[in-house]
Amino acid sequence: MIYKFKSKAAGDVIMMGPNGDQVLRLMGRQPSSTGIIEVAHMPAALALLEEAVASEDVARLRAEQKADDLRTSGSSSESRPNSQGDPVSIRQRVWPLVEMMRRSHSQGADIVWGV
Repeated sequence: MIYKFKSKAAGDVIMMGPNGDQVLRLMGRQPSSTGIIEVAHMPAALALLEEAVASEDVARLRAEQKADDLRTSGSSSESRPNSQGDPVSIRQRVWPLVEMMRRSHSQGADIVWGV
């Protein structure tokens, strides 16, 4: 499934199914093929997304510190670079929807998908 989030206040935001599911869960919603984020619920949804971003940032910093400590002590077996590259962070994944939500909230426009 592909999510296409729409608002009269911003351009469409498109997400692949698993990514859209993840973002909806972060906002405390169950993934569904159709839905609406009403203007009144946007501040709470934004707060939940910002909390998820902050939580991931803390976890990433701790992991980096642990990796640095292992490298410094010489006990790390992670001398080869990661061939898969860096994963997409929650911050990157939610940014387009967060921007849409901010614009929609300021202009009093709901966000819908699947309609």
